[in-house]
Amino acid sequence: MSTAVLSARSVRSAPSSALPERFARVPVMAAVALLPWLTILAVCHETPWVVLDLVEFSALLSLDALLRRRDPAALWAGAAVALLLTADALADIACAGPGHAVLAALVMAGGVELPLAVVCLLLGRDAAARA
Repeated sequence: MSTAVLSARSVRSAPSSALPERFARVPVMAAVALLPWLTILAVCHETPWVVLDLVEFSALLSLDALLRRRDPAALWAGAAVALLLTADALADIACAGPGHAVLAALVMAGGVELPLAVVCLLLGRDAAARA
């Protein structure tokens, strides 16, 4: 086998990181950022949303722990967080009232929840590729 073929194979099989290393702390920062929002929801007696956001909070912290250990299970945790965030975004949009409430839900989905879901998916994939 020629050297060019071997070089091409080693380049393809080498894990490439889709995100810079600084993104590794995003899940824990997102979990901490959820705490004030959880307090507001709890004060307003929004129990279903509190439960959903608590599940997101714990999933984000779990993903962070798996990423720090470089555990291949981070792939599944990243996918779970992404699924939860996507479901939360869709539920927010579907349950929003007319007018500004829908606009606020769309802005939160497009500006925070869905980009965070993509980052968590990529972090999980990168961790699984390195393991």
